[in-house]
Amino acid sequence: MASWTRWLASHMPKVAMMTGVTLLAGGFVRPWVAPATAIPFSLDPPMAAPDLPTDRGAVEQFCPTDLPAALDAIVRRSQFGTAAWGVEVYGLADEQALYTHNSQRLFIPASNIKLLTTAAAIYTILEQAPDRLSYFQDDLNLVNRDSNNGRADELLRNIGGQSRVKAMLEPLGVDPDSYVQADGSGLSRSNKAEPSTFVALLKAMHATEERELFYNSLPIGGVSGTLRNRFKGTIVQGQVRAKTGTLNGVRALSGYLETDDYGTVIFSIMVNQPGQSGQRMLAAIDDMVLTMAQLEDCD
Repeated sequence: MASWTRWLASHMPKVAMMTGVTLLAGGFVRPWVAPATAIPFSLDPPMAAPDLPTDRGAVEQFCPTDLPAALDAIVRRSQFGTAAWGVEVYGLADEQALYTHNSQRLFIPASNIKLLTTAAAIYTILEQAPDRLSYFQDDLNLVNRDSNNGRADELLRNIGGQSRVKAMLEPLGVDPDSYVQADGSGLSRSNKAEPSTFVALLKAMHATEERELFYNSLPIGGVSGTLRNRFKGTIVQGQVRAKTGTLNGVRALSGYLETDDYGTVIFSIMVNQPGQSGQRMLAAIDDMVLTMAQLEDCD
């Protein structure tokens, strides 16, 4: 039996505690009742949103060619004079990058590294135990939506470590030299990744048959997970599915934005600035997302 299959079989009681199901012989599931004592999880804290426009009619839309100047204005704000920004924005409609800023430079990605861990886990299961993949959604939700650090690190160990991640993701077009993975969760500051790393991964996952499994595991702006308190009541509530990243002096957000007039935008935004207010970095990232939401098809 393959190592991943053995792990699934031995690990199912723990997975059941997290997902609420127990795997039986033949692949059937039965409901599982959680014990009274809750399992403590280490989570990225949900962050409060800055004040953002709520009226779509009040937002002026613009063409993709106008996006670079608008995002540059945010990056160049005076409070970010010592900040290192890495940004890549990709439009699926035009199949091209709409904006790049240090997109091939390494940054500390914090919990954005979980995107690599979970994508590699999906393909490891698909390779070794494809019949078990349908039971994996709740486990993915714990790692991506809720940002459970312990579960992410355990997941990386059980799929075979960092070398397995590179082996699974390189065929998807993710350059193995574009990131350094120290753990599965992103807690280590030794993790490094380029914005282009996450955009390449998100593009590949958007095109794969496993798209829904991965996409549904991401937090939704103003609705769920670590984004539940961000974008609430704004024009992008429910339109953003993205992974957050939070460490001291680090904020990151990588995912998908569904715009009203331009279609799907894939983005990765990372800012590393020791000593800077987390709320300031957060507000600037959210301003970028709101700016991207103003895109329209000008062809």
